[in-house]
Amino acid sequence: MSAATRSRTPRTPDRLCVEAVELARAAAEEAAFPGVVGAHVSAVAEGDRVVTHFFESKEPGYRGWRWAVTVTRASRAKNVTLDETVLLPGDDALLAPEWVPWSERLRPGDMGPGDLLPTDAEDLRLEPGWSGEDAPPPNSVVSTEMAELVEAEDADVTDRAVVPVRGSITSVAEELGMRRARVLSRYGLHTAADRWDESFGAKTPMAQAAPASCVSCGFLVAIGGSLGQAFGVCANEFSPADGRLVSLSYGCGGHSEAAVMPAPLRPAPPVLDSMASDEFTLRPASDTGSVPVSESDLPAADLGHS
Repeated sequence: MSAATRSRTPRTPDRLCVEAVELARAAAEEAAFPGVVGAHVSAVAEGDRVVTHFFESKEPGYRGWRWAVTVTRASRAKNVTLDETVLLPGDDALLAPEWVPWSERLRPGDMGPGDLLPTDAEDLRLEPGWSGEDAPPPNSVVSTEMAELVEAEDADVTDRAVVPVRGSITSVAEELGMRRARVLSRYGLHTAADRWDESFGAKTPMAQAAPASCVSCGFLVAIGGSLGQAFGVCANEFSPADGRLVSLSYGCGGHSEAAVMPAPLRPAPPVLDSMASDEFTLRPASDTGSVPVSESDLPAADLGHS
């Protein structure tokens, strides 16, 4: 039989270690206390002359957990000794949910007045604005990047001037969106602006508590026409105004420049020290006040007799 075949063969539990159920139960009850260690569940061979006994746990709040007590014995020895005792979760154990950073737990609609939503510096929804560094030189036929590419590839670029074709007034009006029987009057435009400003304007509680207004937010989508001077569309999915027409003086805690969100902190992995033990008091001390005092310990009552 090959070594690989032998490694896949289940180990045969040591008979003396398997029979040491009472020793394992006593160790579990010493780690906990009598009454919370339930019935013996199983015994599993961990190695040569090493067996782990599993007991049910009746401790409140530890549903599905099991006390695991590992026992062993030396070669050719008949005395079984205790190795370790630990409380382990079972297959249907009640466990705490996996830790999730708050930035991943946040959902649209969770933000209220006064809340700040820091934006990650590498947020994929935002990109650097125009700074003028990428602008092509004046009267340049092609951009700087294209000029460098042309020089590197030794290619020819022909400047083809696009001559607009003269069309009818109807086609021009249709292109500009003006080919309608009636358009919005100045009165209708002002009443709509007042209505929108009342819902998402500077006087709302959300805007009063915001760190900045929408005019400087990277999530604001500009609109055309005269309304574009006072309104825009919010594109922040976590904002209460997502997809809404908002005033440029409106604001919320989801402003793109409110703060740079730091990297989420993750808890450090647990460090287990198997070479030392910590003293754990299983019973409260009598001088802490949490232990009822027996009648024999009470002082004699003063009945007024001399």
